[in-house]
Order: sequence, then structure tokens, then C-alpha cells
Amino acid sequence: MRIIPFILSAIVSIFLIVLFNTKLFLPAPLGKLLAPQQGLWQNAEPANEDYSASLRFPGLKGKATVYFDERLVPHVFADQEDDLYFVQGFLHAKFRLWQMELQTLSAAGRASEVVGKLAFNHDREFRRLGMVYAAENSLKQMEANPAIKASCDAYTAGVNAYINSLSAASLPLEYKLLGYQPEQWSNLKTALFLKYMSYDLAGHDQDFEMTNAKSFFSKEDFDLLYPAIQDSLDPIIPKGTIYAPAAVAPKAPVALDSIPVGNAVVVEEAYKPDRDNGSNNWAVSGSKTKSGAPILCNDPHLGLNLPSLWYEMQLSTGSFNAYGASFPGAPSIIIGFNDSCAFGFTNGGRDVRDYYEIKFQDDTRKAYWFNGAWKATEFRMEKINMSDSASFVDTVAYTVFGPVMYDHSFSGKRTNGTKNYAVRWKAHDASNELLIFNQLNHAKNYADYTAAIAYLHTPGQNVAFACKNGDIALYTQGEFPAKWKGQGDFVMPGTDSSYMWQAMIPQNETPFQYNPERGFISSANQRPTDSTYPYYLGREYPTPRGLIINRRLAAMSQITPADMMALQTDNYNVFAEMARPVFLKNINEANLTAEEKKYFDLLKNWDLRNDIHSKGATVFTMLWSKFRAVVFDDEYAKAPQPVALPFESTLVEAILRDSAYKFIDNINSPQKETLPDACLAAFQNTVKELSPLGMATALEWATYKDTRVKHLTKLPAFSRLHLPIGGGTNVINATKEEHGPSWRMIVSLTQQTEAYGVYPGGQSGNPGSRYYDSFVDTWVAGKYYTLWMMTKDQTTDPRVKGQMHFSN
Repeated sequence: MRIIPFILSAIVSIFLIVLFNTKLFLPAPLGKLLAPQQGLWQNAEPANEDYSASLRFPGLKGKATVYFDERLVPHVFADQEDDLYFVQGFLHAKFRLWQMELQTLSAAGRASEVVGKLAFNHDREFRRLGMVYAAENSLKQMEANPAIKASCDAYTAGVNAYINSLSAASLPLEYKLLGYQPEQWSNLKTALFLKYMSYDLAGHDQDFEMTNAKSFFSKEDFDLLYPAIQDSLDPIIPKGTIYAPAAVAPKAPVALDSIPVGNAVVVEEAYKPDRDNGSNNWAVSGSKTKSGAPILCNDPHLGLNLPSLWYEMQLSTGSFNAYGASFPGAPSIIIGFNDSCAFGFTNGGRDVRDYYEIKFQDDTRKAYWFNGAWKATEFRMEKINMSDSASFVDTVAYTVFGPVMYDHSFSGKRTNGTKNYAVRWKAHDASNELLIFNQLNHAKNYADYTAAIAYLHTPGQNVAFACKNGDIALYTQGEFPAKWKGQGDFVMPGTDSSYMWQAMIPQNETPFQYNPERGFISSANQRPTDSTYPYYLGREYPTPRGLIINRRLAAMSQITPADMMALQTDNYNVFAEMARPVFLKNINEANLTAEEKKYFDLLKNWDLRNDIHSKGATVFTMLWSKFRAVVFDDEYAKAPQPVALPFESTLVEAILRDSAYKFIDNINSPQKETLPDACLAAFQNTVKELSPLGMATALEWATYKDTRVKHLTKLPAFSRLHLPIGGGTNVINATKEEHGPSWRMIVSLTQQTEAYGVYPGGQSGNPGSRYYDSFVDTWVAGKYYTLWMMTKDQTTDPRVKGQMHFSN
């Protein structure tokens, strides 16, 4: 019987060999992952990890020193500016390498090389969008500028210096888990990262959805559902501003109502940037502050991830001294301040991505009809390598508009596409966005600021500025196409040049404010101007945050940084201020059950704040969602998909104007529903959905919203889940489930700059480090860190916890 133990032993041995030496269960062999000398154990950092080091690199021109403070924020001092960027690249790679590579692989449509066919559709869509093509175009212009080429070359050298120092044991954790090795960095990867940000901030469009809506609804209904201007608009540049007539007057080939839309389209993008990618920024002049100095504030609203999009640092050399949030993947400080001024950004949100229907001569796609003749197509061969499957070669056709993104072989989420659609995207054009950040880091005054922002083409941004001499300013900056009314709202014909962009809006016609009489500038992604601006700006912009920010700033005086902290983290819901009265007026309490009255009391007694423990915020949010469904679902159920839904401000403004708004009536019922009918039905649906939660903690806003900061792999063990934080959509503190203020910054430009900031992450990208998520709890609590602009004579300050010395 000794044979049985032998067989069992053999089976166990074979199983262990397979388990530890194959990728059947994980992308990397488990044996390597658990190996004590090079596996995951090596990524656990001791709590008192010392990052001090003396490093020599022949390419350096002089000396540089990094002083790490108690939060692991590096304060970098370099004799030469190029060496500063070398050290920045080295530090970005040391603490964020895997994040940097993942983002650029994703941007290039190469994620399948790491995660396999899971990312195939993503990669194919990004290849067809022309992300690498766009990065190559911009790289040529970036490298044509000596200062930017030098900074990129130095930055790339610094990243690669760190990569070349890695051993199997010191590889970042995610490389070990996914079983691949880091590539060498390049200037193209920096350009790709910037295009990834352009995609996130200037890649949203609704051309297909709006085309379907226009093909389905009558002109009267369409205008009701998709108005060009919101009643509640409080624009970035105040109403009443006088604009000169347009220097460039684009002409539509046909009347707006005659734009040939044709039949419904069946294309649907598999991936779309979050439409709420935006931000708040504002600056108040010294006339409104207690100190008499301007204060600038900024909090960009982006996806909440670990590692964070941002890396906090100070860069100091003879030519400039800047502090703030940097992008791992690119040189310079992006949002921050220097010894003279501060600068911050919000997303412009204008539509710079349009689609054109292409008519090919035949299935070979070698020629397409344009301006009365067959024009030769150019092709780009896109080979997609996959870690778990055979490679796939996609032949992408390029036209005068840009790449043919969708055709019979690829229609995004949908597979029955029969037409061809080329994409014209402003990010395809050559540009040098790095130059704006480089020059803002060096800026000393308003003239330097205006010179710098002229280089911002895509993504368009609202750039706030404040200076120690008292100046404040904001430009709604970008290189935007001068469109005729309605151009780009729908898929356009691609058979001739009459529907193409005809020109760009001249820089001297960019809406801006400089030292306004009201004493502040602000933006919150709302429409830049009122309807008197002579260029078409598109249809949909959020309005509530801008409305409440301007209201608050106008009423404030003797402002301090603490006041600005309170404003940035304020949870007042101004949209509910507009919408709740509709429900309170139109729901008859006498018709409610005892259970329903409990929820109605929560709504009625709510203080309109989306605070952590608020139950009224949960009831209102659900009620508004159900009300939109009651009003619109009957019509939209019959519309071709995908279809654009009305902006939420459209509905509340419509019913405030007209209680008999035509879409209130349910077209599927024989009777005619009224506004009270719709409100009651929505409320009853709300109670039905919320009742299972009970009246305890589950109904509280923070619990219901369930904010989380997820690791980029989505692994729960590396994420911060169930965070107790208020805020939400239409609130200044725009914290949603996985999206919100990604960097909060307040800069008071007193003689000795007083600055504060925080982001929901930590300086290290290593989940095994205590600095991985060390800022999250402070961010959740609405608190800030003092941003220490270190000086050279503070090297013995007790805040310094480690030093890195770089020399050649």
C-alpha cells in the first residue's frame, strides 16, 4: 500500500510545480511572486524607510539635492535647470513608474500587451482615434523648441536612470503581479501622456447621440430638450460684457435646420471620458481679502485613483522656484505657484471632436469621395499585440478629416455598423502644451502669464492667475474652431469641404477678465460667455457650481485662507435649491402613506447640504433621478440608441417656466399626466427603492454615495473604500463615487506666500509604503497641509527627513 502515499505525493508535487511556475492562475508565476529574494516581500517598506542616497550620473551638468519632508514631498534644488528635470524624472519614476507606464500604454492603445484581450476593444478604439498619431505630431513641435526639447530630454534621461537601476527585487509591485518589465522612457511617451490628458479633458463628444436625437424628435421637441443656453447660466465672463464682432465669420453651407442628419446611427463609443471632468478655480483680489493680498484657489475634478494622478513637489533653480502638483510623466509644475504668482486650471469643456460620414469607392477603402473627385486614402497599420492571444493588425484609413474611427469592421460597443465615420479632433494638431507650464513656472507678472497661455491649444482650459503685485486674471484659453451655429453637434457629411472647420478663433478674441471691478474671477466649467459672444460655443455646460461660487464670492469680504478652505469643501446643493420647491409644491402630503410621509419629512426638513450624515440628500438625489425617468423614459424608450439625454438643468428650468411642460405627459397612457402626477409617481418610486435601506446609516448620504479611491488595477486590497465624505454633483465639493477634487490648493500671495493643499492619495505608488495613501484621511476630513516653499537656508529644518544628492 506504500504506492498510494507515493502517488499522492507525486500529484501534490506536480500541482505545486504547475502552480508556482506557470501563469494559469495569475499573469506572473506564483513562485516568483512569493520568492523571498525578489518577490512581493521586497516591496514592503519599513515605517522608517530612509530615502537618502548619494547618486552619480555622468549626464548631469552640475549638482542637485533633494530634501524630503515629513510627508515625503521632495524639495529639489539644482544648479542647472536641465538637471532639475532629470531629478524630477528620476523621482517620478522612483515613486510612480508603473502608473506612468500604464497611462502611456493605455494612451498608445497597447494595454493588451499587459492584460491581454481584456483591453482589446480599448486598444483598438484608441488606435483608431489616432492617439499615437496625435502624439507624434505634437512631439515634432515640442522638440522644435530648444527649451522644451532640453527639458524633455533631461526628464527622459532621469526616468531611464531610475529604470536602469532596478533589479528583479526592486521592481514595483504591479510589474511582479502582472508579469512584465518596464520599457525605456522616451519623449514620445511624455507626448502620449499629454494626449491622454487631452482625451480625458477634450475627448468627450455626443455627435452620435445628438444625431439620433435630431433624427427622432421634431424640431419643436428637439429645441425644448436641447436648448443652446440655460436660464440659470452665470457665465465665466459676466453677462453684459461687450464683445466685438467676429473677425472670422464661418458660414454654414445650409440653414441649421437643414443640416443633413439622415437616419439613426448605430455607432457607440466603447469608452468615453467622464462628462464631469471639470474643476473649480477662482481668485479674489486684495480688495476682498483680510491681508490685502490676492488669494487663488483651484481644485480639479478628475477620477479618484491610487496612485494619484498628481505628485506634489518643489522645483528650484536659478531661473525659477515653483511648488505644486506635477504630472508623473511630464516635466514642470502643472498647478501651483512660484515666488511671484499662482496659477490654476479648470476644463473648458468645448466640443473639439467632430465626426464626418465618409463615402468610400469600394470595400478596399483605397479612395473616398471628396469635393467632386475620388481622393486617395492613406493607411496606418496598427499591430495590437496581446499577452494572451495572437496579434491583430488593424488597417486604419486616414482622410483629410482624420482617421476613420468607425466602419463596417469596428463600431465601438455595437457590431452592426454599415457606415464609415472619420474623426476630426483638435488634439491631432501639432502643439506644445508643455511650454505653457514651463513658462508659468518662470512667470513673474501678468505679461508673462498671457505670453505663456498662448501655447495652450488642447485641451482648452480656463486659466486662473494671481500675482503678488495685486493682479488677478482668467482666460478661457485654447485653440478652438470658429464654428457656425450647430456645427459639430451632429455627424456631418464628409463628401466635401463645406462642413469642415474653416478657421480658429483668434487669440485676441478669447474671452478673459483682468482685474475685474467685482474683485474676483472664477470658473466651474460653465459656459464661458452669454449669448452675445459672436462664436458658437456648443450646447451643454453645467451651471450650478458656477452659480453658487459666484454668489458666495460676491457676498464675501475680509477673506482669509480658512474662508477659502470652507468654500472649497462646501456641501450646499444649489441645484436642489431650485428643484426641491417643485416637489414640495406638487406632492400632496394627504395622499401619502405613513411610510412615504417619513421620507417626505426628510426631504422637507433637509437643509440642502450634501453632508456626510444627511438623509435628505439621499432622498433628493433618488427623487430627482426617478423624476427624470418619469418625465423622459416614455419618449426616449422609442428613440434610436445611443441617444443624448437632456442636461439636468434643462428639465428643472423647463418646469419652472412651464408647469405644463409637454414631456410630463406619459405618451403610453390614455390620460394626460400633470406635474403633480409626475412628482407623486417619482416620489413613490423613490420610497420603494429606498425603503429596504431603512432609516439608519444606510440612508445617510456618505454611506449611500460610497466614495472610493480605487487602485488602477481595481484591486480592493490596494484601494481605499467606503470613505465618509459629503459633496456630490452640483455641489462645490464635487465628490462623487469615484470622481472628485483630485488636488485642493489655496495660495495667499502675501509677501511670505501662505499656501495649503491636499490630494486623495500619497506620494508613493507602492501599496507597501506608509506614504501610499497617507493623505486620504486628511482629504476626506476637508483638511489641508501647509505647502512648504523651502529655501536653501532651511536645510537643517526639522521637517527635512531625508536627502538625495545628485552629481556627475
